[in-house]
Amino acid sequence: MIAPDRRIALVVTLVGGLAFVVLAVLLVPWHPVPGGTPDPAPASSVFTAAEIARGEDYARWARVWSWSSLAVSLVVSCVLGFSRWGPRLVGLLRGWWWVRVVLAVAAVVVIGRVITLPFAVLMRRHVLDNGLSNQAWSGFAADLVRTEAVQIVATSVLLVVLVGCARRWSRAWPAVAGGLLGILVLLGSFVYPVIVEPIFNDFTSLPDGPLRTEVLQLAEREGVPVDDVLVADASRRTTTLNAYVSGFGGTRRVVLYDNLVDDVPRDQALSVVAHELAHAKHDDVRTGSLLGAAGAVFGIGLLALVLGALAARGRPPMRDPAVVPLMLALLAIGTLLASPVQNTISRQIETRADVDALEVTHDAAAFEAVQRQLALRSLADPMPPRITQFWFGSHPLGLTRIAIARQLDERGF
Repeated sequence: MIAPDRRIALVVTLVGGLAFVVLAVLLVPWHPVPGGTPDPAPASSVFTAAEIARGEDYARWARVWSWSSLAVSLVVSCVLGFSRWGPRLVGLLRGWWWVRVVLAVAAVVVIGRVITLPFAVLMRRHVLDNGLSNQAWSGFAADLVRTEAVQIVATSVLLVVLVGCARRWSRAWPAVAGGLLGILVLLGSFVYPVIVEPIFNDFTSLPDGPLRTEVLQLAEREGVPVDDVLVADASRRTTTLNAYVSGFGGTRRVVLYDNLVDDVPRDQALSVVAHELAHAKHDDVRTGSLLGAAGAVFGIGLLALVLGALAARGRPPMRDPAVVPLMLALLAIGTLLASPVQNTISRQIETRADVDALEVTHDAAAFEAVQRQLALRSLADPMPPRITQFWFGSHPLGLTRIAIARQLDERGF
């Protein structure tokens, strides 16, 4: 007979998985390009041979350092999670159970960061050598500390909720924790622009002028209410161009990177803004949040099933803070395995935003020009290995986006 907690975990897994599939079917634009998505444009029709070679060389070494860091990070997480070292580490910590959970999260995160720090330094040197950042090493170190602090806080909240639910509801905790975590994912979408974004950037209002006027006019044409147009001081960290729309309702803001404002023609900047406004038009943040909440419920159900099986073999039970390293290892593995699904959905949503941007601006030339600029400024590999794009590519290839623009322009879109 299946134990009651295992039955609950199975139900939570099925409910979360079913909700995710239904939401994905209903909300994700699986066929966003009229006439179908074309093959990528030939790289030689967009870039010179020297530009292609430089992008491939940069991306090759970037993959070496990032994949090595990922592999070592997973090994560290699994060693701490599946061996006796993790529980022994937590056993050295003192305090209330929730304090031990937070300290355990901090210890594991810091250990992982220290061990993978050489790869981060090598990657940083690679970025500097190729002129992709002007940020001093002190600024890089400060951003690294901020990133780890945000990760520790967010992960601690998650694990305190999970362990707390297990301590309060020993059998029904997967259902309670799944519901609470789903709510936290939705709340995070509102909290992130207000709390996390200001940690990494300073924002100023874009002065009155032609660009501000045209951005607001573009928002009006796309039916997106905008409260303000802000400029982020992103150029102190990166040469990459970007913009995004954050906030909801009356607090919605268009945020432009300062280098997008200063370094590219206005029509190209507006092409980027139109893409971001399309996300707001279709409530893509809401879609991502709902899918994230359903995925979280599904993940909690799976976590309960796996931890139940491991506890039967002597691993720490869910109510014990000593389970933290094991949960972090399972979270790392689960995140990696879920990446293809998450990024496949992301690419479809990004493609729809491209199509909408082309429709509202009627400027395929500006769209293609800014895609070329984006690739050159980030030294993107025009045609990376398929496994790289499948597993880690959150956006369509630049050459695919250009091919879409050309196809729609030929159709008089």
